[in-house]
Amino acid sequence: MNDQHVARSFAAKPHGTAIHLLTRSRRLLIYAAVSLFFSSPLRADSNYYRHFFFDNSLTSSGYFYSQGHVSPPSKLALENGKLPVETAIFRTPPNALRFEWLSNAGGGWEATIHLVNFRNRHPVFLGDTLFFWLYSQQSISAANLPLLWVSDAQENFSAALPLGKFASDIPANKWVQIKIPLDHFLSYSIHPLDPNQLKSVTLSQNSADGKPHTVILDEMKIDFDSATEASRPQTALTAPRNVIARGYDRHIDVSWDAVHGDALERYVIYRSSDGRDFRPIGIQEAGITRFADFLGKSGEKAYYKVAASDRWYRESPLSGEAAGATRQLSDEELLTMLQEACFRYYWDGAHPNAGMALENIPGDDRIVATGASGFGIMALVTGVDRGFITRAQGLERLTKIVAFLERAPRYHGAWSHFMNGTTAESMPVFGVFDDGGDLVETAFLVEGLLAARQFFHGPKEAERNLYARITHLWETVEWDWYRREPDMDALFWHWSANWAAHINHRLTGFNEVMIVYLLAIASPTHSVPADLYYSGWAGQSEAAVNYRRGWGSTIDGDHYFNGHTYYGIRLDVGVGRGGPLFFTHYSFLGFDPHALTDRHTNYFENNRNMARINLAYSIENPGHHKGYGADAWGLTASDGPRGYAAQAPELKDDQGNITPTGALASFPYTPEASMSAFKHYYRDLGDRVWGVYGPRDAFNPDHDWVSPIFMGLNQAPITVMIENQRTGLIWKLFMSNPEIKPMLERIGNVAANGR
Repeated sequence: MNDQHVARSFAAKPHGTAIHLLTRSRRLLIYAAVSLFFSSPLRADSNYYRHFFFDNSLTSSGYFYSQGHVSPPSKLALENGKLPVETAIFRTPPNALRFEWLSNAGGGWEATIHLVNFRNRHPVFLGDTLFFWLYSQQSISAANLPLLWVSDAQENFSAALPLGKFASDIPANKWVQIKIPLDHFLSYSIHPLDPNQLKSVTLSQNSADGKPHTVILDEMKIDFDSATEASRPQTALTAPRNVIARGYDRHIDVSWDAVHGDALERYVIYRSSDGRDFRPIGIQEAGITRFADFLGKSGEKAYYKVAASDRWYRESPLSGEAAGATRQLSDEELLTMLQEACFRYYWDGAHPNAGMALENIPGDDRIVATGASGFGIMALVTGVDRGFITRAQGLERLTKIVAFLERAPRYHGAWSHFMNGTTAESMPVFGVFDDGGDLVETAFLVEGLLAARQFFHGPKEAERNLYARITHLWETVEWDWYRREPDMDALFWHWSANWAAHINHRLTGFNEVMIVYLLAIASPTHSVPADLYYSGWAGQSEAAVNYRRGWGSTIDGDHYFNGHTYYGIRLDVGVGRGGPLFFTHYSFLGFDPHALTDRHTNYFENNRNMARINLAYSIENPGHHKGYGADAWGLTASDGPRGYAAQAPELKDDQGNITPTGALASFPYTPEASMSAFKHYYRDLGDRVWGVYGPRDAFNPDHDWVSPIFMGLNQAPITVMIENQRTGLIWKLFMSNPEIKPMLERIGNVAANGR
């Protein structure tokens, strides 16, 4: 085994503590309690990221989550102010971080590694010791190693520790693991430091020896000091079995059967170009048994083996060999590949107990998202129809989801935005008032359920039973309750048993929530008058006008109707240039926009024009962002280097994030431009953007940033809207529900009568 690698660690370990002076007995009690908690069969992400601070960089230049500063005459190698990424030498593939410095008297330098703080990441690390690995091609004495200090989530910081205190001399060409007990980090700030809430780690100048030094740093984590535990006899991990390598246009998808064992923490993937010399190319955490190897061109053959690895970096024997080859795919084959990859988010990546979609991966694996699950249900139906899974598998998964929804708390029929996938309890992720019913997320869920109800409408008892259970869920949503009063002219987003209507959010269009009004009018048991379509959704009241002006900062479209022309394209309905593209996706994954022409527009034509305006804005690129163009467009909502942003084709709403779902979920509106974007994202940028669930959530070339997550709200629209472009499947299913046509007739009657 090469001493310059070993796979990244992921372990179910005990709860850390904010108080670093824990007694040994209390630590053992916490270990037992948290080990019991994490013994539930959840995916591995959450616990993995409660240990690992740094494992690998998604970019191969400067590490985005770092920064450095140097004061001459000292020197520090940086790339655009970031730490360089080392791709030739690593403890776990495919990369590490390189610290290259020269310390002179009168100068100084420091380099900081920041926490990758993706959404829903747990703020507390589990463990009592900071671990990381160092490697140097030339020996370095302990006295000449840098200082090290840390900061926590409250910006408290420690006094600097000489790294040499915890390491002997670093020998040449050998990895050395550094262990620093957390109770050695004494607060140097005015408030106590909590190293279990680690936010950054800084190396800085120590002795000014005037000599150049380079060390490679890899695998930084907080864990429990388990030296004695590691010395105990351990059951050897078995080699992964049934390794399959499936070639596509530019990448090979490698999959294998899960290895079971308490010691398992990661898989190491090996590749060979000739079937003889296998080298490590990547790692995968224990909860995922798939790896996307992007080779970059067609006509390439590669051979793969996979090893299982434990928390002490001990690997199993290598698996059997699997070979795959890339080949040029047709456009239709490319679309199927994309649909299947995004579909896996809701199949392989779903919560094991609930079957529901996780909010994001990686993330907090307790949190399942109601709206994303509705979208995911439509992706599952697409997967069955495309043959990604069997009809029996799809039926089993939908039955599991429905059983979960039947036991989840409901608030006058509406489900909460987020639920615990194991207990089904509501989770107020967005704050204390977010503990009740969310009508918008419920509508997205019902949209998916109704499409599935029509798909699984066969004569077998299991399908008849599922049909009836979905019907009951649909008919017990009290849409009229969310009107508040019998004469209220609109629907409202939330209601809580504890806070009533404290979140006073009126549902006013045009945005992503049209489906709420359509379903509320269509409900056979708790319907609202069709008049609410024009008084609430398309309302002209002062409240509605102010609502639109408030988020759009414009009078264009503030009365719902717009009528202006942008880039030569008329926009009938929408605020400003139309807003984020998810406005044209979420309500129309199931509901066919061709079917609705109201007083103002036909919604397929309006959505298409909104997408065309978005494309034209990206081509013009008034913000001068890197990467924008005819094959990189689609401003919509996603995370970015500065956090969440609902981007729109307006300078004030444009941060330079390129979110693949924007263009890729717009296939029905802009098939040629969407295909051009997909080929660019995949063929040109796939080494950074493509992963096991298809394209990552977003990337930002201005900042050389790639999202560390995949999002439940953004993967399914790609699969579903591509299917609607190809066959119209989900549109046909949803529109075939018997409640939909009468609803459209009622809205049409209101329009015809001029009310």
